[in-house]
Amino acid sequence: VQLVESGGGLVQAGGSLRLSCAASGSTFSINAMGWWRQSPGKQRILVAAINSGGSTTTYADSVKSRFTISGDNAKNTMYLQINNLKPEDTAVYYCNTVPFSTWGQGTKVTISS
Repeated sequence: VQLVESGGGLVQAGGSLRLSCAASGSTFSINAMGWWRQSPGKQRILVAAINSGGSTTTYADSVKSRFTISGDNAKNTMYLQINNLKPEDTAVYYCNTVPFSTWGQGTKVTISS
């Protein structure tokens, strides 16, 4: 599976963004997908995940009230809606699948205070 993230940018604190993750290739093999983020100088962490049917989602405690993960199977695309952005959300956001695929280039999100 090949993954391409998009939708990042420079946003003021309190704003919103919607990130997209387009999957191509052997998408029939995907059981679940997730969004990870890597802040400067920190490890990449999982912030949200969704099963292939979209019926089950899970979030890191730090983002639970502000992030919404969703998917459109017809478009082979997953989304991450981020509301009330905070400076600590500054990171490169990556998507990946279960089973794992090669990481994409990520999309950079920068929040100005």
